[in-house]
Amino acid sequence: MPRDLPVSNGNLLIAFDERYNLRELYYPYVGQYNHTMGYPCRFGVWCDGRMSWVADEGWERSLKYEEDTLVTEVVLVHREMGLRLICHDCVDCSSDTYLRRIELENLHGGERDVRLFWHHDLNIAGSREGDTAYYDPSRRALIHYKGQHWFLISGTNGREWGLSSYAVGIIGHHQAEGTWRDAEDGSLSRNPISQGSVDSVGRVMVRVKQKATAYMWICAGRNQSEVSRLDHDIRQTGPETILRRVRTYWKFWVTKGDNPDELDQDILKQYHRSLLVLRTQIDNRGAILAANDSDVMQYNRDSYSYLWPRDGALVAHALDLAGYHEITRRFFTFCANVVDPAGYFWHKYNPDGSVGSSWHPWADANGHLQLPIQEDETALILYALGRHFDQQSDIDYLRGVYTSLIEPVGDFLASFRDAGTGLPDMCWDLWEERRGVHTFTVAGVWAGLMAASKFADIFGDSDRARRYFRVAEEVRQAADTYLYSPEEGRYLRGVRLEEGQVVRDYVTDVSVAGLFLFGYLGPRDARMRATMDHMEKTLWVKTHVGGMARYERDTFYQVSQDTENVPGNPWFLCTLWLAQWRIEAAETLQELEKAVELIRWCIRHALASGVMAEQIHPYNGSPISVSPLTWSHATFVATVCLLRDKRRALLNNGEDDDMAEAA
Repeated sequence: MPRDLPVSNGNLLIAFDERYNLRELYYPYVGQYNHTMGYPCRFGVWCDGRMSWVADEGWERSLKYEEDTLVTEVVLVHREMGLRLICHDCVDCSSDTYLRRIELENLHGGERDVRLFWHHDLNIAGSREGDTAYYDPSRRALIHYKGQHWFLISGTNGREWGLSSYAVGIIGHHQAEGTWRDAEDGSLSRNPISQGSVDSVGRVMVRVKQKATAYMWICAGRNQSEVSRLDHDIRQTGPETILRRVRTYWKFWVTKGDNPDELDQDILKQYHRSLLVLRTQIDNRGAILAANDSDVMQYNRDSYSYLWPRDGALVAHALDLAGYHEITRRFFTFCANVVDPAGYFWHKYNPDGSVGSSWHPWADANGHLQLPIQEDETALILYALGRHFDQQSDIDYLRGVYTSLIEPVGDFLASFRDAGTGLPDMCWDLWEERRGVHTFTVAGVWAGLMAASKFADIFGDSDRARRYFRVAEEVRQAADTYLYSPEEGRYLRGVRLEEGQVVRDYVTDVSVAGLFLFGYLGPRDARMRATMDHMEKTLWVKTHVGGMARYERDTFYQVSQDTENVPGNPWFLCTLWLAQWRIEAAETLQELEKAVELIRWCIRHALASGVMAEQIHPYNGSPISVSPLTWSHATFVATVCLLRDKRRALLNNGEDDDMAEAA
């Protein structure tokens, strides 16, 4: 089930599923720790003797955001109960507080008593064991805690501060369904404390004649005094003031530097939404998380709540194109702090900088040592840093990471090679499924070495500069020898080096687009055109949904066995790579329209909230795997920036041509 609505401030991340259950709560890092483990925290309404959780049947739900903000706009209508609820959720940009505003509208007439219930099934620090939940009468609030993770839950009906009733109990132990069942008669038991595997329910009473407003909030902190202070601040400041400042902050943040006339309104709207969704997945200390959707745990018992250096590098590049350089500098500093002393990056990292879980083995089939890495993850950090410097020329920042990041990574890239071919040595591919020498990786290594050479030259490190450049040229020569097939007239996915033999991989794979993405080949190079034309013909999904698959016969979340028409599920980022090539190769505004069609394909297949998944169903277009995927949104942002820049260039060239003709 996708996460339709994430909201965050870079410390606290909250996300809702398609039925408006709160399903993700991460703190104090975005992506670490998951305090719900994906279990639903319910929101319910009691009126006229009837109770209904808003995730139940009978509710009409519209889950969107207010335009250009990280404030939600959720409309919930229950015709039989005669109620319409308009909810606005946000995480405060100035404190680690989640706030919800509920406007209730009475559709039946007369004055009615409505009881709002908030259920919280917290699994603090990712575990059901050892939690405590209790009612604090001094603040009329519920508190959950374990160790240094504390959460205070309270609310108001606009007249009285605090909860009107409460209950704390056991969930998921000895067949206990949970304390949320206690709310279904409209009353609560007022049990004041429980420990172990616990949940809680709080209630706010509202009198509704025509319309009324209520609020609830969760304050996150390290101890009781911190969450109590945040609760006090809400009461002093007022919920409406908090909502107003969150709206104002994000509207300014997402529109800075925009020229709205340069982009069609539907594209501009999704561009802004993608930037905002991206920001929800980025921790304030620099980690860029791949995704925070714990439903994927059902697939392989692990999540996407990690920093993959490759994903992070490409997200950082997109943010640089969009003008958010302060975020990318924090990312590069994070990388400088976690890079292995040998100069490579591990598979993935936790937001606190520790090494994440991995399935890449340290030993080959014969028990010999092999590095469990994807070398593109290492190389693309330098590539992205090089593109960052091209825009910013921030030499003082570069000096700060030269010895800690650029030197060790450049030295590693220059030395991690196969002596027989001159290619980079074998490693795992970007899809993390096979070992070999992959064209995407080789293009990234070449680009990383070229960036390292430029940096070394800037700092007078002439020997390194010459060495990095020489190795980059040797890698290019080897790649053209082994990775290009004259018979096929295209570049191949890669090769394997087996007992001195080079075994070619002819499977069509969209990752070969890395050749133009990282500047190895120009987009209009004849070999690149032939490669991309073959790729589009082979990997385009031939259903009414369309879109580009990753590679032929892709089995990851496979839906269809008809691989002739559905080579794999359509991916947003794969479709956008095709759009990027069309943009880069375009020589006229008319040719750009082919790319615009693909951009609009992405808009059509996003959720109503604007959230994009990793991949979609090839027959009905529903989201598959994690949602949102940070990489999908970053690729959309990068593609729109490339479109904007190419339009400017073509229009300027057209003006120059007209002026020359007139002269």
